[in-house]
Amino acid sequence: MLHIRYELTQNPKKKPEKDDPLTFGTIFTDHMFVMDYEEGKGWHDARVIPYQPLSLMPSAMVFHYGQEMFEGLKAYKGENGNVLLFRPDKNIERANNTNRRLCIPEINEEDFLDALKAIVKVDKDWIPEKEGTSLYIRPFIIATDPFLGVRPSHTYKFIIILSPVGAYYKEGLNPVKIWIEDEYVRAVKGGIGEAKTGGNYVASLKAQVKAHEEGYSQVLWLDGIQRKYIEEVGAMNIFFKINGVVVTPMLTGSILPGVTRASVIELCKEWGYPVEERKISVDEIYEAAKTGALEECFGTGTAAVISPVGELRFEQEKLQVGGGKIGQLSQRLYDTVTGIQVGKIQGPNGWCVIVE
Repeated sequence: MLHIRYELTQNPKKKPEKDDPLTFGTIFTDHMFVMDYEEGKGWHDARVIPYQPLSLMPSAMVFHYGQEMFEGLKAYKGENGNVLLFRPDKNIERANNTNRRLCIPEINEEDFLDALKAIVKVDKDWIPEKEGTSLYIRPFIIATDPFLGVRPSHTYKFIIILSPVGAYYKEGLNPVKIWIEDEYVRAVKGGIGEAKTGGNYVASLKAQVKAHEEGYSQVLWLDGIQRKYIEEVGAMNIFFKINGVVVTPMLTGSILPGVTRASVIELCKEWGYPVEERKISVDEIYEAAKTGALEECFGTGTAAVISPVGELRFEQEKLQVGGGKIGQLSQRLYDTVTGIQVGKIQGPNGWCVIVE
């Protein structure tokens, strides 16, 4: 078991009231988890300390070469008062996959889980209980060597911060409008598209700003080579229900392997839906929308869980999906996943982990 020392705050912050708006990612709890890495020494000095600014040299490598990773998962207050984590093993596995790709030292899976449980347990009173809310967990690692040469850092910090949150999109579970981007590129196979790192997200900002100016919530990316095949939304994986078949882009190395994505695929198969992970061209989606074969479209992700899509815009064409209303499958998936997350519904074995 990971040895963790505790330095708890003497000045706790005022927690949000039950009906306060929990705008995503704007409120932070009293504490943070920190652990250091030094080459030759490994990961060490695990601690829970008051939430506070970081002190880094201006030459810290993370500022200059972007060697950093992050994850996102949530904690929930269960029906019987238990605190639950949803599939943290999958986030830990993905984190270490990202670490390998970015030459960051991996973290022992049990130590990672111990760290998650420790910080959530300390700040469990911050978990909101109103429907649709949760405690967002943001683990991240940054390169800290004060060095301006291009190489992997020899020192790192692993940090976990917590934020009580409501809906990711202002629309909540109402269908969002998505802009299909055909000018800018987010990632290509062989790059870092399948890693969860800031470089992928800063690459998306230009198109995101353009989409917002046109009244669209998110950008749907096409592949970086042919600009033809659907990949993912900026903050979500994407699914289509076409003539009764659930279709999602296959993982080709440029798409983030989402934990919610994997969960949705498992549930749809269990319910008897045909599921296809394959290449999907924007022309196929366009044609399916025009003929009425496109029955539903929805995004999946930790932040939004299930986000129905009511309109897709490609070039100058606006394609309405499902009459602009949430589809039956999207609603069922949302109800099921969120039900499992708070312990109302019995999910597959191992999907929920109790924080003791």
